[in-house]
Amino acid sequence: MQKEYKKILVAMDGSKESERALKKAVHVAKRNDATLYIAHIVDMRAFETVSSYDETLATNAKKEADEALKQYIEYAHEHKFDKVETVICIGVPKIVLSEDLPKELGIDLIMLGATGLNTMERILLGSVSSYVSVHAKSDVLVVRTDVDNKQ
Repeated sequence: MQKEYKKILVAMDGSKESERALKKAVHVAKRNDATLYIAHIVDMRAFETVSSYDETLATNAKKEADEALKQYIEYAHEHKFDKVETVICIGVPKIVLSEDLPKELGIDLIMLGATGLNTMERILLGSVSSYVSVHAKSDVLVVRTDVDNKQ
């Protein structure tokens, strides 16, 4: 029996890897007649080095995320797919993506790029895709190739 996914979550961080995941996610969601949730997680750890936390940092980060998400929705619409919702959260991306959002939204497939971090960030923070693939309760698809399955 072939699994049909009804609620797909794709994680976006602005990297080329996440954009590759978005493009594949649109096609997978369309093929499954699923709802696609495009999520951007504002990682508050990025603001921990700021000596006095300023609320405008989070507000500006959310505005930037909102602008990016509009472009991602546009991509879906250009490919004749309209069952798209966006989510912006503040938190630790690997926890939000593997636990919080899947539980809250009833996600049955999580799609994300292989990595959006440089080597040093992976060493310090750990790979989000690695963490999600180990800890998520739903299926996880780590995207390494483009829509035509080319690297």
